[in-house]
Amino acid sequence: MFPLLNYHEHIISQKMKAKFNKWLEGYKSTLKSFDTEETIDIYFYRPIGYMWALLFAKLGVTPNMVSIASIFLGVGAGIMFYFDNVLYNIIGVLLLMGANSFDCCDGQLARMTKQYSRLGRILDGVSGDFWFISIYIALCLRQNLIPGIFMDYTWLIWALAIVAGLCHMSQAAMADYYRQIHLFFLKGEAGSELDSSKQMLDKFNELSWKSNFFEKLTYMFYSNYTVRQEKRTPWMQAMRAALAKRFNGAEASAEFRGAFRIKSKPLMKYTNMLSFSTRSYVLFISIFTNMPWIYFAFEIVVLGIMYLYMISTHERFCKKFTAELQEGKY
Repeated sequence: MFPLLNYHEHIISQKMKAKFNKWLEGYKSTLKSFDTEETIDIYFYRPIGYMWALLFAKLGVTPNMVSIASIFLGVGAGIMFYFDNVLYNIIGVLLLMGANSFDCCDGQLARMTKQYSRLGRILDGVSGDFWFISIYIALCLRQNLIPGIFMDYTWLIWALAIVAGLCHMSQAAMADYYRQIHLFFLKGEAGSELDSSKQMLDKFNELSWKSNFFEKLTYMFYSNYTVRQEKRTPWMQAMRAALAKRFNGAEASAEFRGAFRIKSKPLMKYTNMLSFSTRSYVLFISIFTNMPWIYFAFEIVVLGIMYLYMISTHERFCKKFTAELQEGKY
């Protein structure tokens, strides 16, 4: 009897292992790359996002629907953070974690179902803006109720929030840009969502305000977004021009792509820190200690220093690559 039982246990364990391996392979196929993924995303947010994606694929839910749903969750989190109440704040944390898992899910669902669209990518980026606008307003209103300098000078916290918000927009934009550049040289054009301002402006000019008002409006904002990214990276743009000249517009050599990856990969940890998770840790600390101003100060000072380091380092090695390409290397 016991050998037979052991045999059945072996068969069951083999089947479970096979199912898990199949799930794992499917999950890996929805990731952009291990180079650009943060540890907490790989082991927490992305697996949750993948499980949502499997369900939504069966239900016929589109990636854009998921992005819109994440907006409601993120805005709901902001509302919960207004209250000086532990239960409400915990609900806010769970809502924001849910919003981020949906933010992971929409991209994973798009890769699973091949429902790629530039409009979907734009919507994915905009959804996070709605979360943080709601959160910023909630933190300012909450801080003004706490006795101290911010209660005496109510405008001060709003001024701090505006500066933090401007920093946030720049930090998130450049973090996303550097990730897409890394993916472009790692996986090629098909594996990246790297856009150029020229492409966006051409698309904007093709559309009609009368027939495509909202789409044209979206491209107007997004083209300005890509222009700002490119203006902050002059040596990156010079390197891309040198690459086009060196390889006559064809894909860069494997030697160059490998060299670029070596220099770019260490910066991926900073792109992740400037995105969501690190911000959320400090946000939660500021909420539960009832000191909302800490979050704004962190964005301006700590993440600001990280942002400047990331850009200066990236520009420095792009300048070096540009000179080497002009000399005929690679």
